[in-house]
Parts: sequence; C-alpha cells; structure tokens
Amino acid sequence: MQEQNTEMSKATLRRLPSYLRYLYQLDKQAVPTVSSTTIANGLGLNPVQVRKDIAFVSSVAGKPKTGYITKELIADLEGYLGYNNTRDAVLVGVGGLGRAIMGYDGFRNYGLNIVAAFDVNQSVIGTEINGKPVYHMDKLDSTVKRFKIQLGIICVPSAAAQGVADSMVNAGIKAIWCFAPVHLNLPAGIAVKGEDLAASLALLSMQLKTPSFSE
Repeated sequence: MQEQNTEMSKATLRRLPSYLRYLYQLDKQAVPTVSSTTIANGLGLNPVQVRKDIAFVSSVAGKPKTGYITKELIADLEGYLGYNNTRDAVLVGVGGLGRAIMGYDGFRNYGLNIVAAFDVNQSVIGTEINGKPVYHMDKLDSTVKRFKIQLGIICVPSAAAQGVADSMVNAGIKAIWCFAPVHLNLPAGIAVKGEDLAASLALLSMQLKTPSFSE
C-alpha cells in the first residue's frame, strides 16, 4: 500500500468506503478479481475516476482483462482507511440516536469500537447497551485518559454539544464525530466531522422536487 497522499480530495475520500462495501459483496460471492469498469458500473461512477481513486491507495495496478485481485484491493482499502486498526471511542448522549449507534455492531467492520457511553440521565446511568456500560458524565475524563481514547461521538442536543466537545478535548480526545446540528468551536488540531441529519433530509427533499439538483 502506498503512503497516504495528502493531495487526495474529499470527494475521493468519500468514495473509498463505497468501493470497499462493493468489494466486500464480491468477496462474499467468491469473485477473485475485479476491474475498475466493473466497480464503476456497480456504483454508477466513471471507470477513469475509479482507477484514479484506487491509485491513491494501492500500488498494485489492475491487469488487463482481469483487473485487481479482490482480496488484495480490499486489504489496501482497509489499511488506507484504518479499518484494520480498531479505534476505541466513547459516546456521549444515550437518547434514541445514541442507543441506535451503540446497538449497531457493523461499526466493528470499519475499525470502530465504542467502549462506553456517558449521560446525565439517572435512568440510563449504570445500565448497558449492547454490552457496553453507560456512565455518568463525571467519569468521562478518567475513562478517556485511562484507556487513551482519542475518538469521541456526540449525540446530545445542540445546546449541550459545545460543552460536551470541550469536555472531550480537555480529557484528551483528538477527533470528534458530532451528530448535533451545531458548529463546534474547538482548538486547532482537533478533527471534527459533523452529521447534520436535518440538512441531509433537506437535500433529499430538494432532489425529489428538482431531479436535476445536485450537491
């Protein structure tokens, strides 16, 4: 696998997981090789773009007629995306969304292991979700430091998100995945990815009303 290319575009990075999901399907069907054209057709993309994207993460060029060895390409993509290097995470906010995320075992396939959740609601503190404990927020700092956790997931209402993010950063969290529709003000060097479900729904609604509309 090649070293990470810092010039990779965000668009390319967003496409890589879809390639990997498609390859997983082929691997389950015992398909030994796959061409960029096959991947492109399967995902509705341009074959030239697929080849360029794959070149960022794999040093093995596709062979004429046969293409890439499926398992080797899977390994390269997993390595590049970090899926073969499990990252522990903590989650704050055990409401409906937080519970759903805690209960989704599929994250393990992508290298994510949520070790514990935190809340201030006494009715959930001391319980377990999918075998993972729920603690009071006052245990966040000690848990993060004890297990050297670097990834935090925020599933609290917007009004509480900044305070939770600040607590995470103070505890040593280096990357935050935020499901609250709010802009977080954080120190330089903290990676943040926001998931605004309302904005996504608005985008889908616009695309339904205007089929020609694109992001």
